[in-house]
Amino acid sequence: MWQTDPNAQNILSVSETLATPSLAHPLGTDDVGRDTLARAMAGGRVSLSVGLSSMLLALLFGISIGAFAGFYGGVVDNVLMRFTDVILAVPLYLLLFVLSASFTDGTPKSVVILIAIFGWTYAARLVRGEFLALKEREYVLASRTIGARNSRLMFRHMLPNAAGPIIVNATLLIGTNIILESVLSFFGFGIKPPDASWGSMIEVGQGLFDVDPLLVLVPGLLVVFTVLSLNLVGDGLRDALDPYMTER
Repeated sequence: MWQTDPNAQNILSVSETLATPSLAHPLGTDDVGRDTLARAMAGGRVSLSVGLSSMLLALLFGISIGAFAGFYGGVVDNVLMRFTDVILAVPLYLLLFVLSASFTDGTPKSVVILIAIFGWTYAARLVRGEFLALKEREYVLASRTIGARNSRLMFRHMLPNAAGPIIVNATLLIGTNIILESVLSFFGFGIKPPDASWGSMIEVGQGLFDVDPLLVLVPGLLVVFTVLSLNLVGDGLRDALDPYMTER
C-alpha cells in the first residue's frame, strides 16, 4: 500500500511541484506537490465505492419497482412503467448537473444517492420482463395453489430464478456509475477537493496536459481499464449463468 498522503501539498518547494516520476513519486506530482500515485489510489477508492454503493441502491429500488410491475400487471404495471419511461426520457447528464449543483455537498454519500435515484430504470425493466415470464411457471402456480402469499411468491420463488440477469446488470451498472461519477467530478459537480476522484483528477490535469500528461493519462486509463474489466466480468457471468445463450 502506498503510504503517501494523497492530500499532502508541498508548494514551497519548486522541485516538488509537477515533478517527474522518481523513486519517491513513481508517477510524479501535480501542480501543488501532491503525489499522483497516492491520489490515483485514493480516487480509485472513492470512484469504486461510489459505483458499488450507487449500484446497490439502484438495484434495490429497481428490483422493487420491476417485481411489483411484473407480478401484478394491469394498472400497477402501467403506472410503474410509465413512471419509469418518464425517468428514461429525461436527459440524464443535464438533470444530474442541475440537481448536483443544488442538492449535493460534494461528498461521496450525496453523489451516491444522486446517481442511484436515476440509475434504477434499466434494472426495473429487466426485472419486470423476468417476472412476466416467471409468474406463469408451474412452480409458481403450485405455490399459489397451496396458499403462498404474494410476497413469498415474489421474493422467495421468483426473484432467485431471476438472479442471473440481475447479477449481470449489476456488474455493468457499476461501470456505468463510475463513468457518471467521473463526468460529474470532471465538470465540478461531483466529488469536491481536496478529496480525490478519477474525474476530478482529470479536470485538474487537463490544463497541465502539455506540461505533465500523466496527470490526465493515469486517471483516464484507470477509468477505461476498470470499466472494461467490469464489462468483461459481466459478459463472463452472462455466459456462465445463461449457457443457452452461448449455444444459440
